[in-house]
Amino acid sequence: MSRKKILFILLAVGVVALVLFLAYKFIYSDEGESGAGKNGTTKQEEVAYDANKDMSIQEINLAERKKRAKSRFPGDTLDLMEYVIKNYPKGTYLIDNDRTTSYNTPQSAVIYSRESGGMYIYALIAKSRQTDERLIEQKNVIGYDASFIDLDSTKLGTALFFLSLFKYEGGAFNMVWETPVPTHGGFNKMTLENWPAQRIAYIRINFHDARSSGHIDYNYFLVNGMFNKPMPMETYEGIDCKRTLVDHNKDKYPDWCEYLYVDSGQSATLIDSVYFEFRTKDSAFVNVRNGKQMRKYNELGQEYSVK
Repeated sequence: MSRKKILFILLAVGVVALVLFLAYKFIYSDEGESGAGKNGTTKQEEVAYDANKDMSIQEINLAERKKRAKSRFPGDTLDLMEYVIKNYPKGTYLIDNDRTTSYNTPQSAVIYSRESGGMYIYALIAKSRQTDERLIEQKNVIGYDASFIDLDSTKLGTALFFLSLFKYEGGAFNMVWETPVPTHGGFNKMTLENWPAQRIAYIRINFHDARSSGHIDYNYFLVNGMFNKPMPMETYEGIDCKRTLVDHNKDKYPDWCEYLYVDSGQSATLIDSVYFEFRTKDSAFVNVRNGKQMRKYNELGQEYSVK
């Protein structure tokens, strides 16, 4: 074989190798439209891992809401939203209530109150867990479908919910207190309620619960006034589970009634119910039939059993 033929073959092989290399880089690098980037994500999904891009999107959405706002006042929801964007870790949201239709304007989960001449705001805030997980998105933590996120929340980011009370004064927001809400997704709405038995106000934070085909309410009772951290209590209702608010021992602290069902796989039958009283000496809800069975809340607001 002549020297020219050998050089021609080597050159052809080199060109083919270069073409294959460039094709590989295009398909599998971050620059390829259908390729996967870091953490196995597509280029579009990379936004969920990029705190700066996420921040830019939040700022754009806020600017759009400001354009659509028909009336404004100092310390309004849009001001609070801007405060959260600027002062909280990236990937934090002032959460919206679940939309009642597909077209209405999102309404933030906030409740305004005027006490002692000041303006106070209860707000539901969701923070992204500060790890190498993707940042949360509102669409992944709000609504019925989002209530499945507790089964494997890390793929869509882990939302850490907090109920916060702010005071707006002198053009600034100041936090009065913050308390955790022990769930990761499926938010529906937040309302201010009144417990008529003891005339005590409480914040009801309602979540969809797809696994029980029902809902869960995280209730925060202002038993010591609005300026102190509220007392949490969970109630719920599903196809085979139910817990309701009651006033069993007639004090200022709420109690609950737990219902027991037997599920045959075809139907759920109610067979019993038992009361749990809140007893201050134990700082726990206690089974009135079995005083050794108590349920407390840990520092994350999660309920756990004590025997």
